[in-house]
Amino acid sequence: MIHNAFTYRAPAWFFAMLMTFSGDVTMASSLKLPDPSELAGQWQAHLVSEPATLCAVELVQNGTLGGQLDCLAGWLGETPIGWYPEPDGISLTDKEGSRIIHLGRQKEGFYQSTRQADPQITLQRAPH
Repeated sequence: MIHNAFTYRAPAWFFAMLMTFSGDVTMASSLKLPDPSELAGQWQAHLVSEPATLCAVELVQNGTLGGQLDCLAGWLGETPIGWYPEPDGISLTDKEGSRIIHLGRQKEGFYQSTRQADPQITLQRAPH
């Protein structure tokens, strides 16, 4: 009787561990950190509450921002200087490199601020 209990427990533990490890691998592959070169280029930022308002923004491959930064500064309360990719989006940073706002990836080429306390901004790849 005791022998049977141990016999059935070993496969159960094995399958539990296998499912745990395969879940970690799946999660890691779904949160791939994009290369800055994939995101570099021309983008359009919109304030959700004022869809007609548009700021042209350039994500430069070296992690700096270009374009209409004064427009973004008006929405954010400070001028963003840089950016960096994250597995789930893009962060805009101040001159010290601290995050000002996180824009979560909604779909390919479309990002939106994720925290309710932040201004509701979308960032969309500019049409060619």
